[in-house]
Amino acid sequence: MGKDDWIEQFMHYLSAEKNASSHTCRSYRADLEQFREFLVTSGTCLSPSGDIEMEKADRMTIRKYLTYLHRKNKKVSIARKVSTLRSFFKFLVSEKKVISNPAKNVSTPKVEKVLPSVLTVDEAFRMMEAPQAHCGSSGDPGKPMVLRDQAILELLYSSGVRVGELVGLNWGEMDLDLGLAKVMGKGRKERIVPVGSRALEALAVYRDERGIISGDAPLFTNRNGGRLTARSVDRLVKRYTRRSGVFRRVSPHTLRHTFATHLLDAGADIREIQEMLGHASLSTTQRYTHLTLGKLMEVYDKAHPRSFKNMGREEGDNTG
Repeated sequence: MGKDDWIEQFMHYLSAEKNASSHTCRSYRADLEQFREFLVTSGTCLSPSGDIEMEKADRMTIRKYLTYLHRKNKKVSIARKVSTLRSFFKFLVSEKKVISNPAKNVSTPKVEKVLPSVLTVDEAFRMMEAPQAHCGSSGDPGKPMVLRDQAILELLYSSGVRVGELVGLNWGEMDLDLGLAKVMGKGRKERIVPVGSRALEALAVYRDERGIISGDAPLFTNRNGGRLTARSVDRLVKRYTRRSGVFRRVSPHTLRHTFATHLLDAGADIREIQEMLGHASLSTTQRYTHLTLGKLMEVYDKAHPRSFKNMGREEGDNTG
């Protein structure tokens, strides 16, 4: 194999056969480019002519690479890069390019699980109301963009869609009468998600402001009529976070976490939440149960007759 062939073959496999998103492919490519650079600069697994011979890579090669990564990378980044190598060498084994996977049993740094940040109900409502405070008259040239922003915030919080799914939506994939949206999730898997009444109202107002729209037109556009990007949505979420007086970091994904947590707080079934979020594994959804544990204990202490608080009250009532 030439020095670039092994990356390109794997990229084709990810895109064509695994239906990996463009974001995933970019991440894998960057990790493999870094691994290739390490092999070249360290003189590891090279032929006399300077080509990379991946069949020479062994467990010691991966361990040397880990040592190299530890100098400038965080644990979570190292864990991801090793995971990339595991997938890559697994592919090479399946293609009979190498005999074994040298990254298969290499231990990675233990990464602390960080619970996702969520908004309180009050904070979420304040964010949803923030665009309205800046909505001008019907002749205001900025009004369509404010109505768009209102619809974006409401849809993120109402449906829990990922920002990449949101910007990929077309009007034909929205059913405002039934309150449903058809989104394209990770691995190009389609799913149907419910949309709340406030989001439907905001979308209808935004649509009426824009006028007649074809079904294949992007749901959200920029001032020039082009499809809105995920980066633009991230910027507008941060802008309305500041305007609503929420003094912490909030991203579109925060609204997705908030959607799931508030549903769980209200008693929604975790498997139904898993389906709405498009999680392949229930364990991914179960992390939201940790966020609701504090609230659960608070309710328990207030309501259960044998809780610590109520036991103290009973002892006081029985004295004398």
